[in-house]
Amino acid sequence: MPLASYACDPAHSRGRRYPQAPAPTRTDYQRDRDRIVHSTAFRRLVYKTQVFLNHEGDLFRTRLTHSLEVAQLGRSMARTLKLNEDLVEAIALAHDLGHTPFGHAGQDALNDCMAAHGGFEHNLQSLRVVDHLEQRYPEFDGLNLSFETREGILKHCSQANAKALEALEPGGVAQRFLHHSQPSLEAQLCNLADEIAYNAHDIDDGVRSGLISLSQLQVVPLFAQFYQQTMAEHPHLAEPAQGRRLLYESIRRMLSAQVYDVMAATQAAIDAAQPADAAAVRQCLPLVQFSTAMRQQSKALKAFLLQQLYRHPQVMRTTGQAQQVVRELFDVYLAQPQELPARYQPKVQAGESAAGQTPAARHVADYIAGMTDRFALREHHRLTGQTLLTEPSP
Repeated sequence: MPLASYACDPAHSRGRRYPQAPAPTRTDYQRDRDRIVHSTAFRRLVYKTQVFLNHEGDLFRTRLTHSLEVAQLGRSMARTLKLNEDLVEAIALAHDLGHTPFGHAGQDALNDCMAAHGGFEHNLQSLRVVDHLEQRYPEFDGLNLSFETREGILKHCSQANAKALEALEPGGVAQRFLHHSQPSLEAQLCNLADEIAYNAHDIDDGVRSGLISLSQLQVVPLFAQFYQQTMAEHPHLAEPAQGRRLLYESIRRMLSAQVYDVMAATQAAIDAAQPADAAAVRQCLPLVQFSTAMRQQSKALKAFLLQQLYRHPQVMRTTGQAQQVVRELFDVYLAQPQELPARYQPKVQAGESAAGQTPAARHVADYIAGMTDRFALREHHRLTGQTLLTEPSP
């Protein structure tokens, strides 16, 4: 299917930080996707928490399965909107590469640890992973992705970090945060696909875990309407043994409604703005969007999940212990860099002693952020003798 005039065309990409000859059989965005899938950071996502810690159940979402769901939703919408599916997929698969172990609990703890060193943002860390931390090529660090993929990965960025990035890469991926312009439509689409995906699968995981119930969800209009619709059409699903089918069908209908809403609202916004090309998109207001009614329903669902799931006492108990693991790992590594892998030790020592070097704390944060849940727990047990959250593997 031909691309719309305002879609990102790989033939007109702003290119890579290190010039490379084009691949004979793949576009630049397809090549980006493949590099992401083969990266070490991508493989680690299978053992990183989404909401429930990895050891709590084999069927709960992880960062990897979440990223795959975002990619599927994003590609589906991009196809209808005639946007670049490959770019959407690359951004979706890479958007969480910088997430810490233990989900947002780990991120918050590491941000506290890094307060005196510029803080910690997982979107910025995802960019740092693909620009610097992956070591797969002989001539440069990172994956050397195209500008458009890197820009999409950097979903959020503080003004301070944007200024620092802009100083290193003038006119680069952080410029839009300083000029208040927009990223590509493909990047905008990934942002909304991310929201749709995690709201839906957090309902699924929350009910599966027993922390929220189908009856509680009746106060959420976005879910309740499709639950009731499903029950009306399939009354046999009221039987207790059919609860899983009832949940899946209700979520499926809710997802479909959101996807069709985004495609309709976005196409209407594009038709009204009439951007001539991908460059013109950047000067418009955000164009990928929910309708007003769906946005309000989505906000209500997010508020419900915040109160009933993310702040559930059982989740909060694990949150506190997860944050303890991250804080104590940070303190030990910073005080005793000899406990770090050999490849990190000279970086930390250089950061401690030389002006202009990346601070030692940033290298420690890089190492911790790259950990899986279970590796962080094993390291914490090795260094402190404490057993938190789960028994460490031998």
